Amino acid sequence: MASSGGSSGDSIFTKKTPILGLKLYVLIAATIAVVLVVFALYFLFIRHRSCKRRRVGVKHRSGFLPLVCKEISEVNEPNQRQTTKNVSEKNSVFVVDDVAAIELESKKRSSESKESSTTSSSALSSSTDSLGSFGWGRWYSLTELQTATNQFSGDNVIGEGGYGIVYRGVLHDGSVVAVKNLLNNKGQAEKEFKVEVEAIGKVKHKNLVGLIGYCAEGAQRLLVYEYIDNGNLEQWLHGDVGPVSPLTWEIRMKIAIGTAKGLAYLHEGLEPKVVHRDVKSSNILLDRKWNAKVSDFGLAKLLGSEKSHVTTRVMGTFGYVSPDYASTGMLNEGSDVYSFGVLLMEIITGRSPVDYSKPPGEMNLVDWFKGKVASRRGEELVDPLIDVPPPPRALKRILLVCLRCIDMDANKRPKMGQIVHMLEADEFPYRAVSIVLLMLCLSTYS
Repeated sequence: MASSGGSSGDSIFTKKTPILGLKLYVLIAATIAVVLVVFALYFLFIRHRSCKRRRVGVKHRSGFLPLVCKEISEVNEPNQRQTTKNVSEKNSVFVVDDVAAIELESKKRSSESKESSTTSSSALSSSTDSLGSFGWGRWYSLTELQTATNQFSGDNVIGEGGYGIVYRGVLHDGSVVAVKNLLNNKGQAEKEFKVEVEAIGKVKHKNLVGLIGYCAEGAQRLLVYEYIDNGNLEQWLHGDVGPVSPLTWEIRMKIAIGTAKGLAYLHEGLEPKVVHRDVKSSNILLDRKWNAKVSDFGLAKLLGSEKSHVTTRVMGTFGYVSPDYASTGMLNEGSDVYSFGVLLMEIITGRSPVDYSKPPGEMNLVDWFKGKVASRRGEELVDPLIDVPPPPRALKRILLVCLRCIDMDANKRPKMGQIVHMLEADEFPYRAVSIVLLMLCLSTYS
């Protein structure tokens, strides 16, 4: 029986099958071999695909990422110092001291855009937009800004100063911007370009005009800012606004507080601190809700924490410059405080710091202002175009702030942060304010 079972088993495996007449054991062996070959081929395919992906990844990094890294290193190299640190916000600000690097990058991108086709141009534009999130602003070509401003048309001029002309521009995406075309007088455009970038870069504050981007092609230096659509404080104070000014006392105080907050941020919220050096009504832009935004940082100076002042050539606008800075050239944040004091007087009175159309005793705003306070006629200082005069206590409080800001001793002037608190305070003890005002006036005229 055993022998019979064995022969029966042998007959099963040795019996020919209908498939090509192959014996069963041969067919089984062939099937196993085919399965092994298929698994081997599948494994090799997966391995090859994985290697290919790694090679593509390496090619992608070598083709694109070094461009980004190189641009970041150009901004952060040791000789291009990190000059501004946003203390209240988490973003750091990096600046470029070597404008030649910007020019080089601009030329490179311009040539790339010319050589590329329509498809590659759009890809480059996308790449440029993404790169714009690094550093301190987006790069704009001169052609873009020419198109945005209708070839710098005179109809689009919204401001003009000693260092450049500001145009209203509409970018290709429909956003409205202010384009400042710096005048290249004796290299001044280069200087102001660097100063503005160093001073505000990507600093963001609701009371500071934001710098969006730049253009540096050849001798052209342009800065692109957010567009503020309600003019500047000078226009609203001294323009033809009719028999009643739209700037009520409450609106004027809102503008004063906003300006003070912007300056306080420059002085106390950044390292190194920024001294604006040209605080005046034409540099205070206003939006539709009368929010103030400090603009024009072309004369600004950076002041490190280890320094109490910097000695520099006296710059500013006549009537706003503090006497100590004008006589010594020693600049610190107290110079801005004095200028703010004059600006605050201008907001209260509606008068320019210097007005030669006034009688001799009233030409200089500061002297006329002090005289009125000393003779206890402070209510006569209020702009007659204000329909509803301020409450007496509120007026006395603001007069006190003005006098403290223009103290002849720069060390006795309050800090901008303190000024913000003084302006925002609802109530000061009436008696204390009166006594302090009297003492200040007596000391001024003694």
